[in-house]
Amino acid sequence: MASAPQSLPLFYNALEPLSSEAHAAFRFRALDRAPFLVGQHAIPITVDEFVAAQRSLPIVFTSGDDAIPIALMGLNEGVNVFIGDDGKLTEDQVYVPAYVRRYPFMLARLRPDAEELSLCFDPTGETIGTFDEGEPLFADGKPTEIVQNILAFNEQFEQAGARTANFMNELRELDLLMEGEVTLQVEGNDKPFIYRGFQMVNEEKLNELRGDQLRKIQKSGLLPLLYAHLFSLSTLPQVFDRQVKLGKAPVPQLID
Repeated sequence: MASAPQSLPLFYNALEPLSSEAHAAFRFRALDRAPFLVGQHAIPITVDEFVAAQRSLPIVFTSGDDAIPIALMGLNEGVNVFIGDDGKLTEDQVYVPAYVRRYPFMLARLRPDAEELSLCFDPTGETIGTFDEGEPLFADGKPTEIVQNILAFNEQFEQAGARTANFMNELRELDLLMEGEVTLQVEGNDKPFIYRGFQMVNEEKLNELRGDQLRKIQKSGLLPLLYAHLFSLSTLPQVFDRQVKLGKAPVPQLID
């Protein structure tokens, strides 16, 4: 059997190529919980999701030259204000990123020199295995409809990832990213909470773009994505308020 990739992304403990021979008796069962999401505060997100996600989650960018967009389900390490200790959503209306919804599956290259991506899964996940219940993944040696749907979803995710990479390249070319800083205040507490270590779009630079640059990003579809990101920042106080109510706010600091 071909070996799975060695470097593992967030959530994945192992990766194994899905095989009609090795996994002929495997089934998929949908669960109403995601224990792997407990305590995970920052989730990668694609540009295809910006508009839907910005209504409930802040969208920011990681630090460094290879920045990617992330959705914040909490403002501190180890805190997810939308997932209970049982792994269940505590808020029905919150957007769940596709990165989460694809787990335990993902497309990966089985070898560094491989051109094609293969459908793999995390064998430590709770949704796939030789269960008595659930939908079979194979019938008569062929993938069932659920596998076809899973494959299609993962292919769409990869395509969205490519669009996201192009989006980030455009941001870098326009030099629109800046180091972010957010100060949030709790009523009755004199010392504010300060958050750094992320990037955000420089709205001043965005407003100062030349006419030809503005027309270009408007035509390419970049402009509404930038504003979706900026609008999403208005949800930061809401997420912070959830942390405070859960007793998971950090120790306040003085502004430097």
